[in-house]
Amino acid sequence: MNTLRQAYFCVLDNYYSGPVMDSRALLKSALAAYTQDLIRRGADRADLRLPALTGSRDTDWAAFAKVLGTGDPAALRAAITGMVAGLHDNHARWVRPTPPPEGGPVGTGIAGVSAQQGPQFDPAARPPLFITRVLPGSPAAKADIRPGDIMVKVNGVPTVIGDTLNHGIIDVFASDPVRLTLKRPTTGRTRTVEIRQGPITRQPPKVTSKTLPGGAVYVQLPGFSEGAADQVIAKLQGKPKAVVLDLRGNGGGSPREVTRLLGAFAHGKVTGYFCPLKGECVPNRTDDSVPLLGSRLVVLTDRACASACDDFSAAVKGNALGTLVGTRTAGAVSGPGEGYLLDDGSVLILPKVRHLGPAREIIDTIGVPVDHHAPMTALDLATGRDPGVAKALTLL
Repeated sequence: MNTLRQAYFCVLDNYYSGPVMDSRALLKSALAAYTQDLIRRGADRADLRLPALTGSRDTDWAAFAKVLGTGDPAALRAAITGMVAGLHDNHARWVRPTPPPEGGPVGTGIAGVSAQQGPQFDPAARPPLFITRVLPGSPAAKADIRPGDIMVKVNGVPTVIGDTLNHGIIDVFASDPVRLTLKRPTTGRTRTVEIRQGPITRQPPKVTSKTLPGGAVYVQLPGFSEGAADQVIAKLQGKPKAVVLDLRGNGGGSPREVTRLLGAFAHGKVTGYFCPLKGECVPNRTDDSVPLLGSRLVVLTDRACASACDDFSAAVKGNALGTLVGTRTAGAVSGPGEGYLLDDGSVLILPKVRHLGPAREIIDTIGVPVDHHAPMTALDLATGRDPGVAKALTLL
């Protein structure tokens, strides 16, 4: 119960709009999630109702706590999750640390699907749903599951209803074992395979590069983690005439890495803004200590390019630093989150500021549009074609 209390006051004290937030809305979200958890377990209480609330955060908490009493542990955890979800903020979340499994990580080895956008499906995703990445040596790889395989059903549940992806598949897919009905796009053959979770080896994401026909250097950047910008710059120390920077699947990272990498392509530019609820927005600027490469830039993006990746793409587009190819970015860039430790060892992550693009435009929930549409299809993956790189080469 005390952890829920901490989370409640932490949101009001530290969240972007916390100081002006209606505390009643927070408690409503918390109790809704609390009661739903009880109902799912057949443990609902006849006396459990939301008390009359006044809008006074201290008085309302006292009334709320009196109704819950000591509280049900599982329902209290659901209440924190529901309260944070009620903020409708893609950078607000509650994280409970879990010990690593004995014997190392386990899973199916299916490390990516086409509609994936963080822990959820892209609300704008279109069918079909297909596998984009399989870990070598994993149960999925041993079952001859390959990138490009179209997922027709999961445990007998269709992945597409009408012309819309079935978002409920996410929960079904987590079962063990899981039965997949797959269609191979190269042959049209459909088969059903059952796979169980087993040992998997996850290689830490790293920056990779290669030289493309014509001399352009292709660099794949999986995330804006600490030191990532310098790793990319090191791959470009020969100062190539053109760079194809692949940010597809890049889930974000540090805003400092964004401004540092942008400093290799331009100086003296505003890359975006961080805006508090009250007061002036603070501009983010290119890191002008980075030597300019003088290279033409093409950036490959997709709907999994999120957060810091949204930020980078918006800066490239808004400052005309290069050309965007692929599909619109995720638009998951409300603002950078800060962590707050709660008494049970869990962490509440909350943004204190809002992100705006270089023209003070909102990118969050909207994303950055590309200059040239070049989506990756199931057949492309299955045959080793890359429409994004192909389009980039025609531009260069």
